[in-house]
Amino acid sequence: MVNGAQTPRERIGKYPVKRRIGEGATSEVYLCDDPFNRREVAVKLVFSEAFNDPARGKMIRKLFVTEASLAGKLQHPHICEIYDAVSEEDLHYIVMEYVDGGTLEQFCRADNLLPIDRVVEIAFKCSRALEFAQRMGVTHRDIKPANILHAGETDVKITDFGAALLAAGDTTQVSAIGSPAYMSPEQVKEQALTHQTDIYSMGVVMFHLLTGRLPFQATNNFSLIYQITNADAPLPSTYRSEIPKAIDDIVRRATARNLAERYAQWGEFSSDLADVSRSDEPVTRSQAFTDSDKFETLRTLPFFENFSDAELWEVARISSWRAAEAGEHIMREGETGTYFCVLAEGQVQITKRGKLLTILRPGEPFGEMAYLSKTARTRVADVTVTSDAKIITVPTERLVQATEGCQHKFDRAFMDILVERLSMANLRMSGV
Repeated sequence: MVNGAQTPRERIGKYPVKRRIGEGATSEVYLCDDPFNRREVAVKLVFSEAFNDPARGKMIRKLFVTEASLAGKLQHPHICEIYDAVSEEDLHYIVMEYVDGGTLEQFCRADNLLPIDRVVEIAFKCSRALEFAQRMGVTHRDIKPANILHAGETDVKITDFGAALLAAGDTTQVSAIGSPAYMSPEQVKEQALTHQTDIYSMGVVMFHLLTGRLPFQATNNFSLIYQITNADAPLPSTYRSEIPKAIDDIVRRATARNLAERYAQWGEFSSDLADVSRSDEPVTRSQAFTDSDKFETLRTLPFFENFSDAELWEVARISSWRAAEAGEHIMREGETGTYFCVLAEGQVQITKRGKLLTILRPGEPFGEMAYLSKTARTRVADVTVTSDAKIITVPTERLVQATEGCQHKFDRAFMDILVERLSMANLRMSGV
């Protein structure tokens, strides 16, 4: 039998141990200090004897190598980052981002269910993260609540990519791995897999989070596999009556046995989730602007067209959003300001001393001199809403604390806008 060390550990490699935070059949997880990067990390230490197990040693080594190979590669705000991996004679460990909040398993009980809108937001973020992984050539193959870490409210991070199928890696993949209750029909049949297997598993995770139970109940794996391959999953509303039809439809399509009936792409899945999140049904919407609404809106605006997914999530995090009615003054000439805005919806006009300068439409920024100028903070014109609008506000102090990549994309977008406006001004002056 595989066992961990019996004496307390003080250090794993170069990482001082703070405490043990988990243990499984083949590994332990420790909370450690990373003194070089000044952060806490989670270190998964695989027992050396696990690699020598005559029955499962080869598979365990394969899972370790697969996960270790992803170190530094899957950098996404909703994927638990792998920082480092070490495999020496008697020491095998993986260093990961530490997330304090447990897994989503805690919300899969009937007495501790999340509000429906939070489940939708979590599923949306997972779908975007898994689409990113797919673009990187990675299919997870073991999506389940235990492999999704809860970082607070609707923030999550997908972890444990040991079972992943790597498009650019070794084509010989370990089969018969994963958690049967969340496996797709093609996975339990050990058929060739694509990202659609993860879509199915994510649908089962949604069902579990929404209802507190799995779609198929069985006393053994044989019965469970038979149901997965031959029966249609019930609708979540069967067990939670307030779940709206739109969510039933999403879960049903995600868990369709027939691949042709299942979501073909993650984008379709996340788009439907965003549409539900934007709906006016009170049961599915408790915020004026949900994270999925922000992300999907940002993706459509020309100003943000060159931002990566990770950078869009960063913009959603550092900005504030609000609705504004026609006639409202957003900025006034002569006032000081430490923020700029981007128009997400509607229309605003820019005037100076009563003279119309221009009309802005969705995707255009205003008040940007508060960020671009190192000294000038005084507004040089009035900004008035001319049709009901949605305004994205970015405080300059929050942007200057953002990642360099995000700041660079803002700088580039502002440069493009300024060049365009200067060209238009020159045309007007020349009378063309």
